[in-house]
Amino acid sequence: MATGWAGDGAVQDQIDATIKEGIARARTRLGKGPGLKHCEECAARIPEARRKAVPGVRLCVGCQEARDREVRASGINRRGSKDSQLR
Repeated sequence: MATGWAGDGAVQDQIDATIKEGIARARTRLGKGPGLKHCEECAARIPEARRKAVPGVRLCVGCQEARDREVRASGINRRGSKDSQLR
């Protein structure tokens, strides 16, 4: 099937490349090193298993969950009209 200038599978190749770039960007933001033994926000002890599972960990589970909720709460109102998003 002729698709013009793009070859067969070009759209999927572009999607795959976008995903790979996103994964690479996310990996650069991951912590490195042994991590902290105590949470930098509440000073609670961070278990050894968490420090091994999450390289460079700086927060206990409770503080990390609170931070994740803050991040999810902000953002774009996807249910609103286009006009409300342009303001």
